[in-house]
Amino acid sequence: MQGRLSAWLVKHGLVHSSLGFDYQGIETLQIKPEDWHSIAVILYVYGYNYLRSQCAYDVVPGGLLASVYHLTRIAYDIDQPEEVCIKVFAPRSNPRIPSVFWVWKSADFQERESYDMLGIIYDNHPRLKRILMPESWIGWPLRKDYIAPNFYEIQDAH
Repeated sequence: MQGRLSAWLVKHGLVHSSLGFDYQGIETLQIKPEDWHSIAVILYVYGYNYLRSQCAYDVVPGGLLASVYHLTRIAYDIDQPEEVCIKVFAPRSNPRIPSVFWVWKSADFQERESYDMLGIIYDNHPRLKRILMPESWIGWPLRKDYIAPNFYEIQDAH
């Protein structure tokens, strides 16, 4: 099922995939990493001027990593703000996604946390370094295949 924003992106020739709607009726779109920065700028110009949150997760052990952006379109002439969820998937072997820090400044600490916990590299982020773990920490603690130091019990991730 295609939503309003997806139809608008198709009309303007912007490549994406519609992932439907979540339980609150918010449209969810998938954007390729190489298209994400230009589409982020277009969405900002279109009116999505507020990055409500950014997070990331490990889809499956050994599989893709996902960076999720919740955007809101806030304007004085509308009663109900419009929201959209954008998912950008990156391969585990080289998880690189363009940073949207220069579009929405609120992405700063959120992208740093995703880098720190999952190892997603946000290209062109001005201060991409660990924010929660010490700089000497090895590995990415929220990856499903992560084995904590001094913890050798084999666990089934499912």
